[in-house]
Amino acid sequence: MGDLGVLPVGPLVVAAGQAGCVGLDVGANVAAAAGLVRRAAGAGAGVLVLPELFLTGYELAGIVADPRGCTVAPGDARLDPLAAACAETGTAVVAGAPVRDAGTGALHIAAIVLGRDGRFAARYDKQHVTPAERAAGFTPGSRGCTVELDGWRLGLGICWDSGFPEHARAAALDGCHAYLVGAMFGRGAGARQLATVFPARALDNTGYVLLANHNGPSGPYHGCGGSAVWNPDGTVLAQAGPADAALAVARLDPAVLAHARAEDPVLVDPSLTAPARPRDGVRL
Repeated sequence: MGDLGVLPVGPLVVAAGQAGCVGLDVGANVAAAAGLVRRAAGAGAGVLVLPELFLTGYELAGIVADPRGCTVAPGDARLDPLAAACAETGTAVVAGAPVRDAGTGALHIAAIVLGRDGRFAARYDKQHVTPAERAAGFTPGSRGCTVELDGWRLGLGICWDSGFPEHARAAALDGCHAYLVGAMFGRGAGARQLATVFPARALDNTGYVLLANHNGPSGPYHGCGGSAVWNPDGTVLAQAGPADAALAVARLDPAVLAHARAEDPVLVDPSLTAPARPRDGVRL
């Protein structure tokens, strides 16, 4: 559990990336991811976040049909170009990919983290798996994940996780200063959800929020793009729009974070640690 009173000392530049991906072609998508890492590094970013299942595309049936060929794991040689890009630039990456548990064979929609040195650092499994994803054969994760970089505590989420306020709140109560999400939000309803949910999560927790979203066709969806970073007050700090191979790059500022949390101290309210109370119900 992190200390809610501890704030970062210096700023951190982050990037949300989006680009078209090739269905079920891990090698091609790793190459695209490596290119985005280098672009993010050129913009001064310490970490790049990529969309949900970016290394395969949002191809649920294809992943389930060929889990050996589609899932990735630490030491996977196909990740070497991405690891090399991180090591050469000093920029970490959070990349969406399918994974499989070695013991049980359970499939997960995951975010894998390679550090500034290119080494495998962490894996987060999506906790809020949609009904369609469950039906396809994917298992929910059981643990959250906080990554620390340059004194910034960063909570990881994947797509539908962000629709549950408790998920981002759990990260904030673990001392996270920012909530990083890779997703597949499609056109229409997905675009409306994107525009509503992420400012709300920022306001809920007086923290920065980042979204990396698909911006092209993948599986049954066509991503609406709009990868972005929101300030702790819910305003947009940077946004990529619908373009291909685009970045939203933003500087996270400790002073802005401190001001937001002093002005609206939602994270220190005593009710956050109180037990759930009974509710009265009346019929009119």
